[in-house]
Amino acid sequence: MRLIKLTPQNTKEIVRHTAKVLKKGGLVVFPSDTVYGLLVDATNKQAVDKLIEFKERPAGKAISIFVSDMKMLKKIVKINNTKINLLNNILPGPFTVVLDYDKKYSKFKLSKNLMSEKNTIGLRFPFYSLINSLIAEVKKPVTATSANLSGGNPAYSISALLHRISKKKKDMIDLVVDGGKLPRNKPSTVVDLTSEKIKQLRMGDLSLFGNYKYISKSEEGTKKLAKVILKDNIKETENKSLVYILKGPLGAGKTVFAKGLGEYLGIKNIISPSFVIYYEYVIQTQSEKRKAKPRLDRGKKMVHADLFNVRDEEEIKHLGFEKYIKPGNIICIEWGEKSSNLVKSLSSKSKVIYVDISYDGGDRRKINVSSVGKKI
Repeated sequence: MRLIKLTPQNTKEIVRHTAKVLKKGGLVVFPSDTVYGLLVDATNKQAVDKLIEFKERPAGKAISIFVSDMKMLKKIVKINNTKINLLNNILPGPFTVVLDYDKKYSKFKLSKNLMSEKNTIGLRFPFYSLINSLIAEVKKPVTATSANLSGGNPAYSISALLHRISKKKKDMIDLVVDGGKLPRNKPSTVVDLTSEKIKQLRMGDLSLFGNYKYISKSEEGTKKLAKVILKDNIKETENKSLVYILKGPLGAGKTVFAKGLGEYLGIKNIISPSFVIYYEYVIQTQSEKRKAKPRLDRGKKMVHADLFNVRDEEEIKHLGFEKYIKPGNIICIEWGEKSSNLVKSLSSKSKVIYVDISYDGGDRRKINVSSVGKKI
């Protein structure tokens, strides 16, 4: 067993080295967006058998796989336009989607031992560039099961994992990539899409109801959803600005959602603008084609506004939001429903997305998302 510490400086080297190990049939422990995972080449039967032996997994219990993007997912399972539209709204993100597998259709011949008894497969396209880069390097799907023995607790640190397993188990692992202590995110939400009626099989940080309604169980879950929605709409900013109208009672999580948008854009210091009406931030973007580090996207801005203390439409008219209606800019307005005239003005030159957040008991939040003219 070889152990490598992940650092910001050796990311590309680790991706290349891990890909080589996987291509040779190796078993790898690797960080993900949820917990540490056990990775093998999903098309290599011997590697999958080794994984099942390590986890002591009962026969017939399915194992999910990672894909690098929607293009790879469509090469594995055949899905109609309705399901594609749904997946485009929740992926990349903390969801595992269960779909029917047809080996005659699939461009990748997956190990039969990954399937359920109904011949379905769980697929993950995470909001996590390290995993996505790795799968793209391997050019094949890899397993997406947690690094623990069957029925055991998921591992959020390498030390916790190694403490729980025997020397024999450690000897079965070819490579461990130590990304430090991971945030205690829940495993992904599992959604069964094999029939017209959507079934939620396991609850993670986010819950999906229908096509456009979500449940968040934590602030982190709300931020994750914000990133997923922005990721799905970011291409719109090539030709127009993107406007989020956040609705909901005090303390529901509107500012938390705005922080999620900011984190996706490389902005770490989002604060509530309640007493100054709005703040503007310089957007930092990441080139997905070159997998580059975030760079300053000169001239592009995120504007975060809060209209709670604004008393009338005349006052809103003088705020000057119109100057931010430019391609590449993102405007996030809390209590935007207070000004129908402002929303109409922004809608004529931008894509406007409504996010309605409400309490659902304890830390749970219902989050409904829609855009002007259609649900998203």
